[in-house]
Amino acid sequence: MVIIVAALAVIGAGCEVPDILPPGAAPVRYRDAIFTTVAKTTDVTYGSAVNLSNQTITLKLDIYKPPASDTVTSRPAIVWVHGGSFSGGDKTSPELIDESNTFAEKGFVNASIDYRLEPGGCSASGPTPECIHAIQEAEQDAQTAVRFLRTHAATYGIDPNRIAIGGSSAGAITAMNVGYASAENPASAVRAAVSLSGANLLSNIGPGDAPALLFHGTADPLVPYQWAVNTETQAKAANLPVFLETWQGAGHVPYVQFRNQILTQTQNFLWWEMNLQHAAH
Repeated sequence: MVIIVAALAVIGAGCEVPDILPPGAAPVRYRDAIFTTVAKTTDVTYGSAVNLSNQTITLKLDIYKPPASDTVTSRPAIVWVHGGSFSGGDKTSPELIDESNTFAEKGFVNASIDYRLEPGGCSASGPTPECIHAIQEAEQDAQTAVRFLRTHAATYGIDPNRIAIGGSSAGAITAMNVGYASAENPASAVRAAVSLSGANLLSNIGPGDAPALLFHGTADPLVPYQWAVNTETQAKAANLPVFLETWQGAGHVPYVQFRNQILTQTQNFLWWEMNLQHAAH
């Protein structure tokens, strides 16, 4: 936080962390694309869990990281979580692939994960007990993925103290739930959480939880904008860093429309909140 305050003093009053570009002459690792190729490993098993039908589901993720030529072996990591109303979707969601490749080119290790899905899914208008259970399953599986990366940090060249989480829609809800459960679950704690059209639904927000960056459209018909506002209000009440980027009139997961803003502000947010100036370079 000292670094953030100092940066704000230099940039000027009124600036927020997602708007403050990391300093330095290009190329700067974790800010600029320093690699032109990405090493991808698909279908890595990170755990297993039983669903509502009492079936054991093998949990898999895809790793996107800098090429083997990279000499840094302690890199920040991001867990990406897909959307799909907790009933569909998978780790090949287009925006997650784009984000994973983009941040791997900057020097991050990325893990796009699958998680347990339940056929009933969820809707904001009428959450069912099955829906609540599906949200809990997703949170648990994402926490398992964080623990997997932390445990296997040496294998994938990860700094175990610099792991973030992000997602879209249901994945964004999951990311917020994980981020705001960090204080209670140190083994699966994250340093930062990013939400595209999501909100915290299950976790009790309190001191020691992760900073958060939320992107949300005011005309979102699936995840109400007010839920994101509520998340911001609760995080501020707990004195946590939180930033809500509001898109007037925008709908649900407008990734293509706002891609450049999402990538740039996420990059800036992670730089400051994960203290990447002092990460391995």
